[in-house]
Amino acid sequence: MTSTLPDSIDQLKKIAHHYEAENNILREKIRLLQAKLFGRKTEKKLYGIENGQQVLLFNEAEEYNPPKEEEMIEEEVVEITVPAHSRKKPGRRPLPESLPRVDVIHDINEEEKVCACGCIKERIGEETSEQLEYIPAVMRVIRNIRPKYVCKNCEGVEADEPAVSIASLPPMIIPKSIATPGLLAHIMTSKFADAIPFYRQENQFERIGIDIPRSSMCGWAIKVAERCEPLMEIFNKDIRSGPIMSIDETTVQVMKEVGRSNTTKSYMWVFRGGDPDKPLLSYQYHPTRSGKEIMEYLKKYKGYIQTDGYGGYDFLDTIADITHVGCWAHARRNFVDVVKASGKRDSVKGRTGVAEDAVSYIQRLYAIEKDARERELPFDKIYELRQEKSKPVLIEFKSWLVDKLTKTNPQGLLGKAISYTLNQWERLIRYIDDGRIRIDNNLTENAIRPFVVGRKNWLFSGTPKGASASATLYSLIESAKANNLEPYRYLRFLFETIPFASTEDDYKSLLPNRIDTSLLTA
Repeated sequence: MTSTLPDSIDQLKKIAHHYEAENNILREKIRLLQAKLFGRKTEKKLYGIENGQQVLLFNEAEEYNPPKEEEMIEEEVVEITVPAHSRKKPGRRPLPESLPRVDVIHDINEEEKVCACGCIKERIGEETSEQLEYIPAVMRVIRNIRPKYVCKNCEGVEADEPAVSIASLPPMIIPKSIATPGLLAHIMTSKFADAIPFYRQENQFERIGIDIPRSSMCGWAIKVAERCEPLMEIFNKDIRSGPIMSIDETTVQVMKEVGRSNTTKSYMWVFRGGDPDKPLLSYQYHPTRSGKEIMEYLKKYKGYIQTDGYGGYDFLDTIADITHVGCWAHARRNFVDVVKASGKRDSVKGRTGVAEDAVSYIQRLYAIEKDARERELPFDKIYELRQEKSKPVLIEFKSWLVDKLTKTNPQGLLGKAISYTLNQWERLIRYIDDGRIRIDNNLTENAIRPFVVGRKNWLFSGTPKGASASATLYSLIESAKANNLEPYRYLRFLFETIPFASTEDDYKSLLPNRIDTSLLTA
């Protein structure tokens, strides 16, 4: 192949500069990919952020976030004060007082109780230590015994009632099933809260001598979800009541969708809303990522809606009764990617890079939010604090971004991060207009994470009906967690009680944000 390079030195320089810029962008992308594959997943303590200066921000929901180091430490620190000084001594956390205790006495032999002088030693006390024992789950069979009665004199011929009288069984969430509310709650919590697929649960039951096929568990999940449909209608109505809603989505593979191949990606949406202090979360399975799916759910909603920068949410800006709010976590994440791709700080110039400067601005915004949270300020005071402190930072940051945009390659990661932030600016700054709005969409993004972790175990849903059932059960469990309810206890109470519900008030009393917590027993 003959060369088509020009003879002009100036033209050759332009071509060289072009390829150099292109190569720099490609190298940047490779470094970012390597950082995502092999580097730290968390953004905390990256590029020298000090403790306490920035709240923890999460990566995309598709990435697993390992537990924090302090969550894995078994021992707690006990402070000991001595007249001369104070020091900290590690000590094991005490076991819960609610656990039953079994006393095992380890005594010395009778011969050892006799002193060398011939006297009997007296007991002056004891030394006690505790160990934690595990007893495998105990299954029991509930036998429903119903005595039969008959009149032997007339054998029912003189009455309109049946000849044999027998008590009716109490209503069950799945009639004529061997599954009790307790067993159903355990199975559903294991899968949808602990990410244990049905086939693994089948193996666990086999180890204790119980045969429960995964097909039965799948059927139970669908039937339970169908029985909860009246509850979910009120559930979603409560979410749409406002004043704030947040939305996020992730992919899910669903088999046997009509007119679609089994490899086609579908989506699981999460809507978080209702009372900001007692929120509810609704998972919705839909085959596509179209904005029509959101519109169908929103209906006549009025208020704030917080999302990331996905283009499918752009239509929210055109609805008069909706105020579209952006997410600072996503804006920050783009600059963090630039830092990861750079590999190291700009030590030659003796200063941080442009991306790190951008993160510093966002860090200042989060520091204000942390201050408000630690002081437990009411919503009106949060609004005042943001107007006083956050607004000047935002004005300064935007001016800085506009200046850097003219000096940055728009095709590079930094140029794209700056462009994204400026394009989203009107949405990003709206959080300062109301103290009830959060600075980011992380709570909803975090609610996606249990689904994503589970998806890595069960990979796909067998049918659209199964995907919809999963959405219902995730909604119940994650809403329970958002209202500080233990998922198993909530589901058990719900499955025991919902067969007796008939009116709207009955169902309302079963919502995770309205339930009488004193009714939730172990």
